[in-house]
Amino acid sequence: MTIQILQWTAAVYLATGLVAGLSLGSETRRMERASVVLLAFGAVLHLLSFGLLHTAENPPPVTNMREAVSFMAWVGVVFYLIFLKRYRLQRLVVLVAPGAFLGAFLAALRPPSAVPVEAVPGAWPHAHVLLASAGLSLLGLAGLAGVIFLIEHARLKSKASLDRRFPLPSLEALDRVNVVALGVGFLLLTLGLITGLLWLQTTKGMLWSGTAHEVWNLVAWVVYAVVVFARFTGKQSSRRSAINAVAGFVFLLFAVIGLEVIL
Repeated sequence: MTIQILQWTAAVYLATGLVAGLSLGSETRRMERASVVLLAFGAVLHLLSFGLLHTAENPPPVTNMREAVSFMAWVGVVFYLIFLKRYRLQRLVVLVAPGAFLGAFLAALRPPSAVPVEAVPGAWPHAHVLLASAGLSLLGLAGLAGVIFLIEHARLKSKASLDRRFPLPSLEALDRVNVVALGVGFLLLTLGLITGLLWLQTTKGMLWSGTAHEVWNLVAWVVYAVVVFARFTGKQSSRRSAINAVAGFVFLLFAVIGLEVIL
């Protein structure tokens, strides 16, 4: 049943992206509103799939990469919906929905009869993966806001005409999203790092083992610590902050997910 819910979730997210794409060429905002409703419905189905995980015959541990990415996608959708209501980011559904679709789709690829990897006892592994995934998702939203900020900033600087089919959010709104997502995301990432160390202490009796995963995660955290410090001390422009948010997230993706694929 869990796999079916994930398949429905992926289908709803895919439909959301299609409707959002079609709304770009529409003169009315009905399809735009419909895409937001579909995205919210997909988020509800996605949450239901997490609730049903424990009923599966062979439930995967939360430390499984596919489940972590799926959770990251859900967190991203939820926080996007929160930001959307406050900062009017409706047109960005067309960018958020494909990422959510991939997260749910990858998790749905797990066969119902698959034997999961050995579960790790204790609460620290779950806390680590959930907090780190949530942090990664929010930092991804900060990076997305940074990309759109740079596009809109370049358009305004060049005095290009506004395409009414795809009006971008204001620079002020994008900058506020960047600030909130960066601050909360870094906090969650820090808690994820701490719980990861406690997980290691519980299983191996040490806080640091020097693996490539640990080293690169620590480097990524240091990079973001510098980005956050520069952002919140007010010593850089909004444009520079947007560039740092994008570059930081690209590096974080490599350190957390890319390295896992390579190794």
